[in-house]
Amino acid sequence: MQEKESNTTDREIRISRILNAPIELVWKVWTNPNHIKNWWGPNGFTNTISEMDVKPGGEWNLTMHGPDGKDFPNKNIYREIVLHKKIVYEHISSPHFTATINFEAHDEKTVLHWHMLFDTKEQFIQVVKTFKADEGLKQNIEKLETYLQISPAS
Repeated sequence: MQEKESNTTDREIRISRILNAPIELVWKVWTNPNHIKNWWGPNGFTNTISEMDVKPGGEWNLTMHGPDGKDFPNKNIYREIVLHKKIVYEHISSPHFTATINFEAHDEKTVLHWHMLFDTKEQFIQVVKTFKADEGLKQNIEKLETYLQISPAS
């Protein structure tokens, strides 16, 4: 029997966007380290990806380099991968959260639903206030949109 879903609206961030790119390309730039390093993170950040094993149980380890020169190591574990449909990863580094990204094909466009669920309301508030995670997520998806327009389909 499935547990009744509790109300999580006080500890989650959600964003949806229609991307002007086919789902195969959107999937590729999400799952290939040579692509994701070019758009991941808020404005001004760059990335070094040391591991990206896109499969359930696989690790995604990256260091985000802030515009101020500060490094932010991130360790993630992929929990669910459904080709062209869904990526779920657990952000093991602090702050701990689970991200679920759903992909829907609509002709030559892709609808992307990005959901971040934090462990507690307090942690969510801390992350939004300290790291401006809500604004960072918006910037991240805007960088993805821009990258999709300039990215080669290879």
